[in-house]
Amino acid sequence: MAREYSEQEQVRRDARANMEEAGVNPYAYSWNVTHHSDEILESFDDARHQATEEGPAPEELRVSIAGRIMSRRIMGKAAFFHLQDESGRIQVYVSRDDLPEGFYNSVFKKMLDIGDVVGIEGFVFRTRVGEISVHAQQLEVLSKALRPFPIEKEQDGHVYNAMTDKEFRYRQRYVDLVVHPEVRDTFRQRARMISTMRSFLDERGYVEVETPVLQPIYGGAAARPFTTHHNALDMKLYMRIADELYLKRLIVGGFDGVYEISKDFRNEGLSRFHNPEFTMMELYVAYKDYDWMMGLVEEMVESIALALHGTTELIVGDKTISFKRPWKRLPLFDAIEERTGEQLFGKDQAELAAIAKKLGLEIDDTMGVGKLIDEIFGEFVEPHLIQPTYITDYPIELSPLAKRHRSKNGLVERFEAIVNGKELCNAFSELNDPDDQRARFEDQERLGNKGDDEAMQMDEDYLRALEYGMPPTAGLGIGIDRLAMLMTNSESIRDVILFPLLRPESEHESDEHGEGSTTEDSDESRKA
Repeated sequence: MAREYSEQEQVRRDARANMEEAGVNPYAYSWNVTHHSDEILESFDDARHQATEEGPAPEELRVSIAGRIMSRRIMGKAAFFHLQDESGRIQVYVSRDDLPEGFYNSVFKKMLDIGDVVGIEGFVFRTRVGEISVHAQQLEVLSKALRPFPIEKEQDGHVYNAMTDKEFRYRQRYVDLVVHPEVRDTFRQRARMISTMRSFLDERGYVEVETPVLQPIYGGAAARPFTTHHNALDMKLYMRIADELYLKRLIVGGFDGVYEISKDFRNEGLSRFHNPEFTMMELYVAYKDYDWMMGLVEEMVESIALALHGTTELIVGDKTISFKRPWKRLPLFDAIEERTGEQLFGKDQAELAAIAKKLGLEIDDTMGVGKLIDEIFGEFVEPHLIQPTYITDYPIELSPLAKRHRSKNGLVERFEAIVNGKELCNAFSELNDPDDQRARFEDQERLGNKGDDEAMQMDEDYLRALEYGMPPTAGLGIGIDRLAMLMTNSESIRDVILFPLLRPESEHESDEHGEGSTTEDSDESRKA
């Protein structure tokens, strides 16, 4: 069935047809861009480029630019419009007499609209009111926009027709990026953050690698996977939930340090902090432990803050967060006792369940010792950790892939960095005893049989790799999206993912501008 067009869309389609009839191609093949708007505004020099009543400018600044028409002001035989390119906006002056005969009246005035992409050649000048502008001597249509953009208008200090619906902005990000150029800055900052992280790791000699996205056995985290099927091999496959087990196979193979910046996938709920497809950086370094890794993480994050903002103190929401080293370190059970008055260390499942109920938490029979401790920590401790804090020394039940603590029985050498009330990263002294690892996997299988659908699977090939001998190793998983939220002062993970997962448009039930119903039962930066 043919789509019905709105009145505005039909006007634009008629204009396109008129262009074609007049011999004007509404979709050009290319345009030679020599300058961008910010470059022109910065480089224009009145002494060299500005003509005066006494004569022409000593040196004319000629430019060729391209971008979208974002506003127009037609004044008879001449017009001004603002052209927006990747770097910003600049005013363009168009005169009937500078363009081919008939083009100004028939094409520019009647067939071009806000949102159309055009190319301009001309020279730069300053108007009588002082605005640096481009005097167009050639104008070419590069792409006719058939849908109108929801352009913001300001009048008497108020914004009208503003594109403020977050659901619309996430769903039509291409429109959001045009109407709100500052959103492009967020993603430039994200890109710079990742390149800074990559340079930091490369300079230390760690090798960037790629591991499988489709895996016959998922592992490396406590999470539900997405499943798929390979037709040729007639086998079930899983989209990876973490990179960990493959990266540690490479440490067995002789690499001293490997990392991967990758997409991972977890079949979990949506929230301001969770997207089922997310980006992780995982790093594994031989002959190091979790204490060494704490120093590396705070040094890396501090360097990223300095690279992006020139300071280690950032505004995040209504808080000032300092990423300056060193960060506070606090054992998990001490942190819980400090907030709840309850000492949980050494308690069994029944005792922990009773404490959780006394604290007002909803629990069920599938929750083992680790899950109960994690629920209590997540409810009463994590939201209160605003400044970067390392929570250390977790119970063995919560960490199937971490090495037993060298001096504290029943614990493992693990830390999580918590910032602004949310986990940023997770790290271990990695478990390299294959028999201990097998026993941990067996414990996970028992939890899975009791109904824990986030329990890990037995991975015989990974165990075989450990049996060849893995050196002492420190491992780290850091949530790139979470870090980007902090570094760009973004409220939602969807603000730092260009195309976040959303409900189908027909099923959408608006809740908080498109956040939808949420679950907080998992964490995209958690390795295990």
